[in-house]
Amino acid sequence: MKSFKKSLGYHGESLALDYIIQKGYELIETNFSCGIGEIDIIAKDGDYVCFIEVKSRYGDNVCTALESITYRKMHKIYLTAEFYIQKKKLYKDTFRFDVIEVLFNHNNLHKITLIKDAFRL
Repeated sequence: MKSFKKSLGYHGESLALDYIIQKGYELIETNFSCGIGEIDIIAKDGDYVCFIEVKSRYGDNVCTALESITYRKMHKIYLTAEFYIQKKKLYKDTFRFDVIEVLFNHNNLHKITLIKDAFRL
């Protein structure tokens, strides 16, 4: 089961990456990780540097992407983003936290939903 979830996650992240590039985002980095946590995608959308969490789900009986991101997870993403900002010296930029939901169904089709400015801390 764990390998299915992992491969579903990788596939979802790949689709999400293609999706945001089609939407005009400029890719900065994928899978940034440090001792605090990981950010799936970091990209530029106009004037914003976006820290993007990708949530991939399979089937019909699942909670939404936002429902699955707990306050603790949001805080971890925020701290990781803060570390990234300091490491890259991005003090003059404007930031946003986006979430991309990739839903797969039983026919191997998918639906992608982008939620801009999904949360703030």
